[in-house]
Amino acid sequence: MNIHASITPTDAELQQTRVDLAAAYRLIHRLGLDDSIYTHISVRVPGTHDRFLINPYGMRFEEVTASNLVTVDIDGQVIDDPLGLGINPAGFTIHSAVHAARHDAQCVLHTHTVAGVAVSCLKEGLLPLNQWSMQFTDRIAYHDFEGIALDLSERERLVADLGDKFVLILRNHGLLTCGRSVGEAFKLMHNMERSCRAQLAIQASGAEIVKPSHAIALHTAGQYDRGYAKVEVEGKPDSEWDAFKRMLDRTDPGYKN
Repeated sequence: MNIHASITPTDAELQQTRVDLAAAYRLIHRLGLDDSIYTHISVRVPGTHDRFLINPYGMRFEEVTASNLVTVDIDGQVIDDPLGLGINPAGFTIHSAVHAARHDAQCVLHTHTVAGVAVSCLKEGLLPLNQWSMQFTDRIAYHDFEGIALDLSERERLVADLGDKFVLILRNHGLLTCGRSVGEAFKLMHNMERSCRAQLAIQASGAEIVKPSHAIALHTAGQYDRGYAKVEVEGKPDSEWDAFKRMLDRTDPGYKN
């Protein structure tokens, strides 16, 4: 039996994946985490190991819809491109590396935000100073900057640095999260961004910092882990992700088109 054989997804599965990915693009824009036409969110096509959906190059995140997503293979070769715009090769270099090495990474989300880039430039990286950031205690990988991600040879080093973690800080560059679903990748990024903003605000205050013990930080991280597992492993409804999508349904329903 070929364990890598693709399974044709049902129309409903594929459409839901497209809708979820389009929602993530719109939400990243809504929260101010996009960077013009740059950075990306990719998701594995259900039932495949070598087909992915990603945004058309040149479109802002608020323009992405379920129907205009581009289908590519693991090498970034375009399979289906509804608008004929292609993709950003540099962007998919990072995503393809993670998807190829980590079959549990159904979704990969990458941002260049002011807060995320700022923390990526700090030698100490993200610190477990509050409830948001403590969830990432001993759960963040780091990858040194090698220039704009055009060199395919960087992929091997990037995935070696990522290992089995779901969060990667790209030094002097930005943030990356992996998810067993689009919702998980989005929620991790949402919390990473808030953690970075909080840390910068704390450090800028100049006041003495109360630092929780490593044991408490680890305990908090485990609590978060169990919460994510209830959705991704046990199959319980993802109430937070559903709530974000309901917000879009009320205010920006075009993402489903």
